Amino acid sequence: MDLGMIGLGRMGGNMSERLLNAGHRIVVHDLNTAAMDRVAQKGAAKADSLEALVKLLRPPRAIWIMVPAGNVVEDTLNKLLPLLAADDIVVDGGNSYYKDTMKRSAAFSAKGIHYVDVGTSGGIWGDREGYCLMIGGNPSAVGHLQPVFEVLAPALDRGWAHVGPSGAGHFVKMVHNGIEYGLMQAYAEGFAILQKKNDLVQDVPMIAKLWGNGSVIRSWLLELTAEALAENPKLEGVRPHVSDSGEGRWTVAEAVEQNVSAPVITMALLERLRSRDDEAFADRLLAMLRNKFGGHEVKR
Repeated sequence: MDLGMIGLGRMGGNMSERLLNAGHRIVVHDLNTAAMDRVAQKGAAKADSLEALVKLLRPPRAIWIMVPAGNVVEDTLNKLLPLLAADDIVVDGGNSYYKDTMKRSAAFSAKGIHYVDVGTSGGIWGDREGYCLMIGGNPSAVGHLQPVFEVLAPALDRGWAHVGPSGAGHFVKMVHNGIEYGLMQAYAEGFAILQKKNDLVQDVPMIAKLWGNGSVIRSWLLELTAEALAENPKLEGVRPHVSDSGEGRWTVAEAVEQNVSAPVITMALLERLRSRDDEAFADRLLAMLRNKFGGHEVKR
C-alpha cells in the first residue's frame, strides 16, 4: 500500500526502510534532506514539501507522522489538514499527550478525515526486533492500515493491537512509559546496592547477566543493563543526569486525577528530577538545619 512518512529521525527512518523491504510504496518528507536521501536510496520517493507529499500519494491517502510531541506535531498537522480530503488517514506515531490526540481527532473527524494514534515502543532496536504498536482510532481506519502494522510489529499476530478509540493508543503508551520509569529505577537502585558491597560482590556485570536467565526479574531492560555494565562496569565518564520526555509526568498526573496510588512511578519521576539538580539547594539547606539544631558538622 501507499504510505507517506513525515519525520525521518532514527525511528521514522527505520520504520520506512522496514516497510520498503516488505514491498510497500513509501513517500517521505523531512526538513533534513540528508535523511530523505538515505531512505530514498532504499527505494522511497522524496517530497520536498507537504504539498508534494500529498500529491504523490494515491487517495485515500495514509500519512504517518513521526515528529516530536507538542508544537512540532501541532504545526505539522495544521499545515497538513487543509491539504487532505475525506477518507484520508493521518497517523501520529509519536508520544503525544492523549488529551491532545483526542482534540486533534475531533478536528480531523469534522472534515471526514481519520486520525489514528499509535503509541510506538521498541526504541533503536525496533528495526531489528519489530515495534510494539498500541493503536487508537476508528476500526475501519485501523483495518485499512493493518498491512503496515503487521510489517512493523515483531510478527503478524503479535506486538500490535487496536486498544480503543482515538486517544487510547497514546494513553496506553503513556502508562507503558510510566511503568518503564519504575522498572528502570528499581534496577538502578538494586545494582547501586550491589556496587557498594564490593568486598562481597566483585563482578556486578556478571550478576546482571546471571539474572537474565531463569530469574523472576529477567527482562529486556535487564539484558540492556547487563550490556551497559559489561561495556563500562564503573560507568566512568557518565554524568548522573537522567532526562525525561514527559510521559512519566503525564502518568503521575493521570494517577492523581483518577485517584490511583502510584508511588513507585511517582518516586521514579522525582528521582529523575533530582538527578538534574547540580546545586542541590534542598540538601544544602538540610545540612544547615542539622547544624542549627544539633551542631552537626557541615561539609564544605
